[in-house]
Amino acid sequence: MEKSNVTIVKADGEREVFDPAKLERSLTRAGAGKETIAEISKHIVSEIHDGMSTHEIYSRAFDYLREKEVRPVAARYSLKRAILALGPSGFPFEDFVSEIFRAKGYEVMTGVMTKGKCAEHEVDLIATSEKDSFGAEVKFHNSPGMKTDLKVALYVRARFVDLAEAPEKKGEKHVERGMLITNTKFTGNAIEYGNCVGLTMIGWNYPEKGNLQDLVAETGLHPITCLTTLSESEKQRLLEDKLVLCRSIKGGASVLTEHGITPEKAAEAMREAQDLCTSGVTM
Repeated sequence: MEKSNVTIVKADGEREVFDPAKLERSLTRAGAGKETIAEISKHIVSEIHDGMSTHEIYSRAFDYLREKEVRPVAARYSLKRAILALGPSGFPFEDFVSEIFRAKGYEVMTGVMTKGKCAEHEVDLIATSEKDSFGAEVKFHNSPGMKTDLKVALYVRARFVDLAEAPEKKGEKHVERGMLITNTKFTGNAIEYGNCVGLTMIGWNYPEKGNLQDLVAETGLHPITCLTTLSESEKQRLLEDKLVLCRSIKGGASVLTEHGITPEKAAEAMREAQDLCTSGVTM
């Protein structure tokens, strides 16, 4: 079979023709150099076969990156899967999203019970600033193949219409508009509906500008699960203590040694966090 006709299997089970340009764009976004990108692309193209999964392609590219580039590049390349690792409850992802909007200048509250015009609702996140106020439903998926569908968009829209129509009360945050945020993708029907009714939706790669990847790059708030120097069990211990962000450790290695991580590895992880967690990095 010609390499140009090789089909690969996406996380949701769909098949598509392998396009090396997509791989190269993701490597560029992570900050890999041109020579590294060309070398990795050449290796992947030589190894590609019909039915290979996108996860296997990612794993091979990630391994090459760790060999050829400094650690922060591989860490940024792993961002999507690092966010998936924030589960399984989804609450660390809510914390993560909350910190992103705090970094953008909002006052943020999570898990808020508030009264709408017709019913009381629990809102995952309410963010307010001098110029803006919104509520958000934060949907976490622990598999890259899971998408947020039309049904979710419908009930989120109905919830925030009810909240927006509630009379304002002195001393309480009024939700003026709603937002739907997820760590994976939206179905086509959900996007079409959201565009039609004006529901702001933020996913892994949606919209084209201002998506989840862009927000992480803008704020520099990478999750602790990005760090390539720590094991999965070590990352989980940190998450259990609500240490969700790289910036939680970049100021000193003591927070890591307190969680049973050796001083040598703690120092290495701290250096990686300092290099990784800077705002304004193009991803």
